[in-house]
Amino acid sequence: MKSLVTGGCGYFGQALVEGLVREGHAVRVFDLASPDEPVAGVAYLRGDVRDAGAVAAACRGRELVFHAVAQVPLAKDAELFWSVNRDGTENLLRAALESGVRKVVALSSSAVYGRPVHLPLTEDSSPSPVEEYGRAKLAGEALCREYSSRGLDVAVLRPRTVLGRGRLGIFQILFEWIYRGAPVPVLGRGDNRYQFVHADDLADACLKAAAKPGSAFYNCGAERFGTMRQALEALCRHARTGSRVVGVPALPALSLMRLTSSLGLSPLGDYHRMYGADIYFDVSRAARELAWRPRYSNEEMILESYDWYVRHRDQVLSGGGASAHRSRVRPGVLTLASWLLRLLPAL
Repeated sequence: MKSLVTGGCGYFGQALVEGLVREGHAVRVFDLASPDEPVAGVAYLRGDVRDAGAVAAACRGRELVFHAVAQVPLAKDAELFWSVNRDGTENLLRAALESGVRKVVALSSSAVYGRPVHLPLTEDSSPSPVEEYGRAKLAGEALCREYSSRGLDVAVLRPRTVLGRGRLGIFQILFEWIYRGAPVPVLGRGDNRYQFVHADDLADACLKAAAKPGSAFYNCGAERFGTMRQALEALCRHARTGSRVVGVPALPALSLMRLTSSLGLSPLGDYHRMYGADIYFDVSRAARELAWRPRYSNEEMILESYDWYVRHRDQVLSGGGASAHRSRVRPGVLTLASWLLRLLPAL
């Protein structure tokens, strides 16, 4: 198959490209960034998804398109969220329709659901995003529905927070704290059930969705998961650096997160407040219709992510990656928070 991956130099995009190559696809990548580690045999095109002409050229001659490019919450830039995640998606869908692409698999986000009222979330749960990133992603989904009605075969995948080897971004701060033996905060007692998904499992879902005719939506997340505290305590035990999980009062912590983020003192954005909420998917539709079964548990994927970080720490700290999720993050005021946490008893 001749496949195009937009955002193929990003964290998940690269995992998807590697999966496609293993399956024998002829892969073309379209991205503003250059790959950290080019994959042999892959054609890399540098371009901006907001450039309709460049997107049209990238789609020509492709049978499958995987739309993984996104402006992620770390950007904290509402204009970019909309111009990339909505307008860029429309450029891609229009080009795919005009080029006769057989199938588009578009990556959305669990942020479209906002703060869930009923759990587990299913594909039929009502989206209700609470911040601009989620609203822009939902607008991108609406475009997918529109172009499906116009004859383009589009599958939309909504993943939970993606982990696996090479995952950095906000997790780089967590991993560095644990590496140094610093306390790790959770909101309240951290007993919120929180689900991740491994990049390889998500890539497998993309390939299976590409092979199934018919437009559809699929939620993707781990089948084996527990609370946020359980995942972090498992990681602290695994690291053996002396880190411990410390509960902090949720309401004051959330207020401080909002204030420091608005002042540009913290990398955390509105979306990251969800780390203290219960949020998890029912993935039975993907299991039933795609014969998809995620292999990794929450614990397995966060341990793998941390071990990769330890092995590559010097390289990570000395330079940046191709995307926010593959790069280190400056902690800002979170450095002070880390020192203050050392004064608190374990809760």
